[in-house]
Amino acid sequence: MLAMLKTLLRDRAGNFGMMTALLAVPIAGAAGLAIDVTHALALRTQLYSAADAAAVGAISEKSLAVAEAMAMQGDGTITIGSGDAENVFMSQMHGEASELPVDLEISVTKAGGVIESRVAFSASVPTTFMRVLGHESITIGGAATARNQTPAFMDFYMLLDNTPSMGVAATLDDITRMEHATRFGDPAGGNKKCAFACHIVSESGVDDKSSFYNVALNNGIPIRIDVVARATKALMETAKNTQTVENQFRMAAYTFGKTAQDAQLFKVAELSENLDTVGDATSKIKLMSIPKQNYNYDQQTSFDSALVKIGDEITETPGNGTSAADRQKIVFFVSDGVGDHYKTHGCGNKKGKVPNTPGRCIEPIDTKFCEDLKKNNIKIAILYTTYLPLPNNDFYKTWVKPFSDNIPNKMRECATPGYFFEVSLKDGIEDAMNALFKKIVSSPRITS
Repeated sequence: MLAMLKTLLRDRAGNFGMMTALLAVPIAGAAGLAIDVTHALALRTQLYSAADAAAVGAISEKSLAVAEAMAMQGDGTITIGSGDAENVFMSQMHGEASELPVDLEISVTKAGGVIESRVAFSASVPTTFMRVLGHESITIGGAATARNQTPAFMDFYMLLDNTPSMGVAATLDDITRMEHATRFGDPAGGNKKCAFACHIVSESGVDDKSSFYNVALNNGIPIRIDVVARATKALMETAKNTQTVENQFRMAAYTFGKTAQDAQLFKVAELSENLDTVGDATSKIKLMSIPKQNYNYDQQTSFDSALVKIGDEITETPGNGTSAADRQKIVFFVSDGVGDHYKTHGCGNKKGKVPNTPGRCIEPIDTKFCEDLKKNNIKIAILYTTYLPLPNNDFYKTWVKPFSDNIPNKMRECATPGYFFEVSLKDGIEDAMNALFKKIVSSPRITS
């Protein structure tokens, strides 16, 4: 018996079958695990796609959440977006996923100019083979987010310099034609007179038909202010075509006055979202008239006064442009950059005051008044129409030429950084105005 027992213990035959029997359960479990996990991952992929669609759909351009965000004064949660996101999510469910109990956690928030949606999901997927190992289900989950930069809402206050210096012919060719049309003497062009179209209207309202303004009209010679007026009207069409939501841009328009007798900020068009109406009003802007040459010592260009008064016109608190209730305020200033006005203290012309004209100050723009606007979160965009040098004019040589190199520097200093554009007599004012506008509306918005 003892020998037979030893023989049995030494016998190894049949152990593979025993091992197989012992490993059968874990092998089956592992195979089932792979099948069940693959199935769960496929469902998770479908749920992720649904969450992506829901996150994007909740803050799409035409969604209720975006509409609410653009009407909000500040930041916060947008509750209306959650329902839209859930509806989009469920609409993406099909097949087995449509019967799967899914827990959703949805949030839509606005911070600064950004609307963000987050759709988180979790679900328990029933198992088949893993039940052998005691696992009835597999939990799957994930989250999708989407961000939408709201359009920048902007109010533009167009400040258009229509003072006599803007009566210069529009281009170099036009200047030649103007000088030819106003010449005295032989028709070959001797004694060329003037490139400026002074508009003389007597104090009784009688238009001097011989004034150079009418000479320009009669000869079809465009002057700068006429081109600026047409360009401003064209800008309204550009603004309409650029805005991505209704009433994104509003415009107002001002000049320095219709006549020299009432040289002060003159409202051409009220601030309005009806850009066609504003465009029609600006197309009628004319050069400021004067009752006679050297009226009031030619002191019709006060940038100081215009900038103060246009600041007074901006009665709503300037915002960051994140919504219709939080609009950016932008003064869009078109000028040749030389002031000529009554100013007894602080004249920027180092040569001092003009003799025999008490208080007259000819100077580049005083940027103090620009800074006052910018301190109030008002942006200043400047389209600088290069001041025309007059090398044969003694007055120009004495009173303007000494600071002529500083004119564009001061205009650039006045502008909000990045919002300056110079257009010379060779360039197109309309193209320059559109380019500056598009640069403004495409600039990144700083919200904090």
